[in-house]
Amino acid sequence: MRAVVNAAPGLDVVGEAASAEEALELAVALRPDLALVVVNMPGIDGFEASRRLVAALPSTTVLLLFTSVEPSRDEVAGSQAVAAVHYPALTPASLRAVWNDHARAGDITSRQGQG
Repeated sequence: MRAVVNAAPGLDVVGEAASAEEALELAVALRPDLALVVVNMPGIDGFEASRRLVAALPSTTVLLLFTSVEPSRDEVAGSQAVAAVHYPALTPASLRAVWNDHARAGDITSRQGQG
């Protein structure tokens, strides 16, 4: 994931976590503009992590990543993520497109490099 984010124009990795609980703690400290959340993580699942992240940081855009079973539209909507992407299909261009289409607050150009 790091390589994909770093290859996407205007986006940079600001933190990484091994579990949802660690990701939530880091996100509150780092306040990212964009968070990539894996559905099947150790600890709480990505849906709950996404809900908690958006509740704590409403201006953070959350993108869910899945590896096997595609989440339903209702699961994605309930998680408050903007979309779900099959992890192997994530490319710098698709990540940038999601960011451009779904960034929640402010002018995207003024936020580039902070995601």
